[in-house]
Amino acid sequence: MHLIRQMTYQPAGRAASVETMTFAHLRELNDGGSQRADFHVLAVIDTGPGSVTVDFRLHRLRERAAIWIPPGAVHRWDDIAEVTGHVVLFIPAAPVTDATRELVAFPDLAAYWPIPDADWPYVDTARHHLLLETSAPPSVSSTQLPGILLSALVARLHPPHADIPLAHPVFRSFRSSVEANFRQHHDAGYYARALGYAPRTLSRAVQQATGRTAKAYIVDRIILEAKRLLAHDRLTAARCATTLGFPDASNFSVFFRKATGVPPGAWQAALPPE
Repeated sequence: MHLIRQMTYQPAGRAASVETMTFAHLRELNDGGSQRADFHVLAVIDTGPGSVTVDFRLHRLRERAAIWIPPGAVHRWDDIAEVTGHVVLFIPAAPVTDATRELVAFPDLAAYWPIPDADWPYVDTARHHLLLETSAPPSVSSTQLPGILLSALVARLHPPHADIPLAHPVFRSFRSSVEANFRQHHDAGYYARALGYAPRTLSRAVQQATGRTAKAYIVDRIILEAKRLLAHDRLTAARCATTLGFPDASNFSVFFRKATGVPPGAWQAALPPE
């Protein structure tokens, strides 16, 4: 699928922040293959059914629902022949409010959720206001409006992960540090020292925010990246080891097998053909 090539972001200007398209247009671009974008893909679904796979998890699409695919996620639109709605493509810097920028920065985004009936009129209005603005001729005075309206849409959608980052400041710092350093540092002790927290304090904060230990959170993040590299980039175990900071392919393979139950080569071989 050539969706990435359709993005024409520039360093400045309205087109550099937000673009929109219908599912009809998405169907024209879709070749059934997987993709990994460096921008966010946020979809508001009017009607279904359909399906999309995000980071190796299949989601069945229904009416009045949302899909959020963050940068770096491997995804594939499996079945969207009957789906109607709109897709919003935006760079991480596009939202303008602190709360929505915090949501966009969150690496563990909820990929799919139904929109409650009580919220639907507000979501629908925010979505159409954004569509109207992105279809208007650009002008100097309107360059910030798409980001403002995108922030309104994100706030009205209120994704399930919305309350996690603001409620756990220790976890928020840990999450950001892991996202920046997981390729080089695999142990929880490094993050505790780097952030100035006692290991127990850090582990307790991560457990409260995610239900996982700090070590498990790091392992899960490394494994997710490994799967993305194996599936989309089709790297070998040796290349994955180098990319993810392991001393050699054997060390990486043991790590991967311990976490998933299968060697990386076998996991890669079991993937469906592109």
